[in-house]
Amino acid sequence: MSRNSTNADVVMDEAPVPCKRMKVEAVDPVSPLNFDSPEALFESLISPIKTETFFKEYWERRPLLIQRDDPSLAAYFQSLFQLTDLKNLCRQGMYYGRDINVCRCVNGRKKVLNKGSKVHYLQLRKDFDQKRATIQFHQPQRFKDELWKIQEKLECFFGSLVGSNVYITPSESQGLPPHYDDIEVFILQLEGKKHWRLYHPTVPLAREYNMEPEDKIGAPTHEFTLKPGDLLYFPRGTIHQADTPSGLAHSTHVTISTYQNNSWGDFLLDVIPGLLFDTAKKEIKFRTGIPRQLLMQVDDTAVVTDRLSGFLRLLADQLESTRDLRSSEMKKDFIRSRLPPYYLGDGSSLSTPDGRFPKLNSKVKLRFKDYIVMTVETDKDTSGETQEQMVYIYHSLRNKRTAHMMFGNDNEMAEALGLRFSLSHMDALKQLWSSEIISVKELKLKTDAEKENLVLALWTECLIEVI
Repeated sequence: MSRNSTNADVVMDEAPVPCKRMKVEAVDPVSPLNFDSPEALFESLISPIKTETFFKEYWERRPLLIQRDDPSLAAYFQSLFQLTDLKNLCRQGMYYGRDINVCRCVNGRKKVLNKGSKVHYLQLRKDFDQKRATIQFHQPQRFKDELWKIQEKLECFFGSLVGSNVYITPSESQGLPPHYDDIEVFILQLEGKKHWRLYHPTVPLAREYNMEPEDKIGAPTHEFTLKPGDLLYFPRGTIHQADTPSGLAHSTHVTISTYQNNSWGDFLLDVIPGLLFDTAKKEIKFRTGIPRQLLMQVDDTAVVTDRLSGFLRLLADQLESTRDLRSSEMKKDFIRSRLPPYYLGDGSSLSTPDGRFPKLNSKVKLRFKDYIVMTVETDKDTSGETQEQMVYIYHSLRNKRTAHMMFGNDNEMAEALGLRFSLSHMDALKQLWSSEIISVKELKLKTDAEKENLVLALWTECLIEVI
């Protein structure tokens, strides 16, 4: 199969294919990827595989190796991150642990070689050149514009956070022992070559990271060498290890990852509390007290499990008749943690709205739909016995690119930015979501003042455009 004169071999179960070393240009090349839409970007990234084929045959099922002999794609991949970028990045103030890890696989174990707190480039290169250590750079999209451009579009495509790490490994060296991750992995080979071995998962679709002793994982199910322009995908839980072959200066690849804590189990944890709260208000069975001294018992749970099974069946019946699921925490975590749109910089250009002021006779359209979520939550501004349900609109337009995916690194989690509306505004908001263009007069609200106030509130957050 070919695309734009690109020769691409899609390999799943074959031995490594010998590949010629390709020359890459030093100047930033024009992107061969299609950024017209999130869907177009993903399909161009995995070309020549079609998106439908990918999700039907590979996603969460088995690895996919795409080997491509395309000099323009190889040059573009190399421009995403290079070993030479580290010198300038270190001048900006990089720190061990937060931004960079230095490590090496020694006797099947990961040995961390971080020194102090602030990273000094000369020491970093010394460890790389003399100790054959791997340099792991965390979340390079914070500094590299093209990775930011790719990853924020992929966050729109997946509806999930998309992170990345760069791994630079010298010749005849390995950074990490065999392990599996809790993420869906896309490897882009940027510089040099990397020899990979994949193994059958011990925990399919794993929910956590774990290292595996090599004597317990058996023979590789896949073994191959990536060259610049190649792409490798494998599902979470896939055991893997990689090393740089001899005869090369080094290998650089970027791991793009997604779908961490994004399973049906995680979604249930998010929606069940709201469903349980609503059901308990309607069903007295849920409000009766638990047996006396239940919390003091250590066994004899047969009666309890029988009652809980009955409650779960009632919840299932309630779920089937529920019009709107109240998933809020996963949505808020996603929207406040994700990248801002690439073309908006840090969001400063959206501090005030522009364009025409919306009026009752205006025709409007929703902007930045891919960067907005809507939730139903208890009103945060009320207290007391009455807890009114409100509609909240959150967006990521003013998120900080430099804080993306930097959890647990002394970065305070930003509060999700958004608006609050009465539950009676739900249908009107859904109209805006589903319509390309709509007249303010047609919004399903009782009064003209409510219609005008709704679009004005969205306009002040730069979420509405007057046509």
